[in-house]
Amino acid sequence: MNYKKLVACIYLYKGNAVKGFSDGTVVNPNPVALAKFYSDNHADELIVFDMSDGDTEHEKALDIIKDICAEAEVPVIGAGNVRRMEDIKKLLYAGCKKACLNFSKAGNIEIIEEVSLKFGKEKIVACVSDVASITQNADMIEKYIDSLILVKENELKEAIHVSTFPMIACVPEISLDKIIEILGKENVMGISGNGINDNAKEILSIKSLCLSNQVAVNTYEPSFKWSDFKLNSDGHVPVVVQDYKTNEVLMVAYMNEEAYNRTLKTGRMTYYSRSRDELWIKGETSGHYQYVKSLTADCDMDTILAKVSQIGAACHTGSYSCFFNRIMAKEYETHNPLKVFEDVMAVILDRKEHPKEGSYTNYLFDKGIDKILKKLGEEATEIVIAAKNPNPNEIKYEISDFLYHMMVLMAEKGVTWDEIMTELANR
Repeated sequence: MNYKKLVACIYLYKGNAVKGFSDGTVVNPNPVALAKFYSDNHADELIVFDMSDGDTEHEKALDIIKDICAEAEVPVIGAGNVRRMEDIKKLLYAGCKKACLNFSKAGNIEIIEEVSLKFGKEKIVACVSDVASITQNADMIEKYIDSLILVKENELKEAIHVSTFPMIACVPEISLDKIIEILGKENVMGISGNGINDNAKEILSIKSLCLSNQVAVNTYEPSFKWSDFKLNSDGHVPVVVQDYKTNEVLMVAYMNEEAYNRTLKTGRMTYYSRSRDELWIKGETSGHYQYVKSLTADCDMDTILAKVSQIGAACHTGSYSCFFNRIMAKEYETHNPLKVFEDVMAVILDRKEHPKEGSYTNYLFDKGIDKILKKLGEEATEIVIAAKNPNPNEIKYEISDFLYHMMVLMAEKGVTWDEIMTELANR
């Protein structure tokens, strides 16, 4: 679905989030936490402008951008400090959904075709500060650029008039009427800048206002009204809550109509507490909020499955999940691939932390990175040899050996399966 976006942005300088390109006032010394704040308050996307000086500071900024991409649960656009194709690759590999070329730098314009063909047009954005940059490079933009970010507000009116390219407009302080006016323009796909940053807590309210003015935005508009549900004898609907990443069941609670509507309005899971006879916003006292990812009704329309981003622990005991009192369990083998990988990795990490005499894993750690890499290379070669043999079982054994040694390398370098899965999902 096409909708207009409210896009927060972070001006990243010397490890801090600052006010803007020409204002180094620190607004938050923790840009990762700020990114999470924007994400939790329903920004549709996030732009990170890397304003670092020199290669050393740029590498530190890339580490922060990687952490931002891991923490913010919205698409991130990486911008700033791009001089060559390698910089685009680093931004995308850090987890950015898109990377931005600055059209005020001649070198960036020279590599447009190269990076677009390498990574795909849909991943390349152009940052422009004047209308001339758009008109002079219109053919290149048409062929190789997904969209534009216009960083100068005083160029916006003319840019809208002369260009049909989709753009995000960065604006400073802005009134609600002006937001609706700008988003109403066909080629404006979103608004960013301090006009959004300074009003981050009000993004849902701004979206509601946009909807009432026939501007399509991304909200929690439900497909079903409360009257569509079959209620229990108390007039409630039970809600089963899952972690949206792992599908782990976290808790079961109940909603009444007010809780259902409040959840849809705020994007935070809100329940009805039967014991206290009152509305209950999960995390209001503990800070362990649950941010809605999806709500799905079952076939009988009498139960809701909520997939959420859980902050902290779901259970009042401090446990991540409320389901930890094992009643009984038969022996069984799990075939969830990620669970198997994580279980094996847990053993490897335990060996690293608590060495065990005679352990082959500890032998590899003791010998160091060169030995681990040598074994990994040998196992990769064994896969190639096994693939040429007619027995299909042989390749299974060799791949398993390779994956084990790969996990030893991951443990040695501090890489987790969650990071690998996130990277694969991003691709």
